[in-house]
Amino acid sequence: MKKLLAVLLVFGTASTAFGFDRHEDGVHWRGIAGVIAVQGGNNPIGDPEHAHVDSGTFAWTTRRGEARVNLDTGALAFHVDGLVINGTAFSGTPGPVTGVIGTLVCNPGVDGAQALVDTPEVPLSAQGHADFSGHIGPVPPVCANPLFLIRISTPAGALGRWIATGTERTGGQND
Repeated sequence: MKKLLAVLLVFGTASTAFGFDRHEDGVHWRGIAGVIAVQGGNNPIGDPEHAHVDSGTFAWTTRRGEARVNLDTGALAFHVDGLVINGTAFSGTPGPVTGVIGTLVCNPGVDGAQALVDTPEVPLSAQGHADFSGHIGPVPPVCANPLFLIRISTPAGALGRWIATGTERTGGQND
């Protein structure tokens, strides 16, 4: 119960301090969902012929999560619970993944304009919990169709693969 109250306090404070609800360029993803992938397959973001982000090679799920970013200031916060692998010998756990980064993707799939802006690495607990609140940047001046991803940072062999994405987006340019 104390953990839940602490998380709610962090998101409530972040929302007020960063002005997410008041600023027209604030973007909020009301949920976070794991990547749907066939074991060993790929579900890339962006054009596979150019800059793209490969997916994790296992299916992942989450219990809950959310993310917010202010496109003007670069203030970003995310929280995810229960980010775990489905199937394989790692089912129900994050397996060897112990660190993740949050990634804002601007202009996904637009040749020459797709941009990735990352958070620093944050730990992913054995139960699949991860939190970040801080600044990223700089955010490109045009950030059309923004996406939020959670990507692997540790282990290095899977560096950069996305394993979860923001869902039910509100706000942002070119909605």
